[in-house]
Amino acid sequence: MATNPTSGVPGRPTGADSEVGRLRTVMLHRPGPELQRLTPRNNDRLLFDGIPWVARAQDEHDAFAAALGERGVEVLYLTDLLTETFADAVARDRAIDTALGSLHIGETMRRWLGPMLHESSPAELTAHLTCGVRNDEVRGGFGLVTSLLPRDDFLIDPLPNLLFTRDSSVWVRDQVTITSLAMPARARETQLTELIYASHPRFAGAPRLHGWRDEHVEGGDVLLLAPGVIAIGVGERTTPAGAEQLAREMFAAGLAHTVLAVPIAQERATMHLDTVCTMVDVDKVVMYPNVADTLTAYAVTAEGAPAGAAEEDLELHVAEAEPFLVAAAKAMEIDTLHQIDTGLDPVTAEREQWDDGNNTLAVAPRVAVAYERNDETNSRLEEAGIEVVRIAGSELGSGRGGPRCMSCPVERDPLP
Repeated sequence: MATNPTSGVPGRPTGADSEVGRLRTVMLHRPGPELQRLTPRNNDRLLFDGIPWVARAQDEHDAFAAALGERGVEVLYLTDLLTETFADAVARDRAIDTALGSLHIGETMRRWLGPMLHESSPAELTAHLTCGVRNDEVRGGFGLVTSLLPRDDFLIDPLPNLLFTRDSSVWVRDQVTITSLAMPARARETQLTELIYASHPRFAGAPRLHGWRDEHVEGGDVLLLAPGVIAIGVGERTTPAGAEQLAREMFAAGLAHTVLAVPIAQERATMHLDTVCTMVDVDKVVMYPNVADTLTAYAVTAEGAPAGAAEEDLELHVAEAEPFLVAAAKAMEIDTLHQIDTGLDPVTAEREQWDDGNNTLAVAPRVAVAYERNDETNSRLEEAGIEVVRIAGSELGSGRGGPRCMSCPVERDPLP
């Protein structure tokens, strides 16, 4: 397992103004015991597509982290950050109170579980809140809830989707957006992520936008197309209200001059915008061709807004819908945003899109990490001048997410 340099200097530069600036620091989550809690009975409810071979998934993830390390990328691990955050008593109390407030476990169990969590070490508390607590694992609080629930039911659910660190936070320049995940099974992910940014010394003073209580926005729907140009997919997980609220916050903070709202089909294979389109260079995207001709965008601006205007006072202008690639190129002030197709033909494209062929992670302009199994897509990337860093994903991909989904860039070099 890669080492974790989380004892970084407080106030170290953070942020990103694009998807492709050289990656310096990234937050990952190594697959852990939370995935061993998945069963055929609960994986659908916990929103994980398959049941992975955890040891193999860990090996694949370690190789992913090592590939990033070989490119000079500092890797931070979410659970290590969380454990270090829990060294602070105020942060511990906040995490426990928030968790208990969202559970439907009855007052008898709540009165027992609270002290148990408070008495846990920071590492134990991290395990309880990420891996979950089963009914048969408690040693007190016996009452109606524990009597009626099956022994293997969870009082605190595990969080298998922590693997996808992109969804719960997005850095835009020097500010971090805490997202609001739409599905109840994932709500606690953003609560824990927000706690890290609020209380870990590494991120002391970092401005924060949005929050887990706000309108629904998920990080997989947010693409930093260029400095000041942000695309937000609107579909299964990010709502129109979420896109509007985040756009207002970005404009008010001076982080964007144009937000592209991109409607995406509400289908299982196209959950987020980054499942059909990711950037691999300043003017190139890898894109699922079966939706390329129908994907549109509404350019949103707040022209004439006074500096420092409150977000609720901004007057938004929404342009007529245009083809996504056209609207994006205009906003980015480039002639063409070049499309590199997933796959070779419609059938291959559909298969490789399902296998996260579109979900690449750029570590620098023209350098992208991709799953090795998507042969046709990777060949097309290389033909277009993109260096492909291939990683195994037979088990990592069982949750339907690729290298971009599994990574939250914390620091990138700004584009020239």
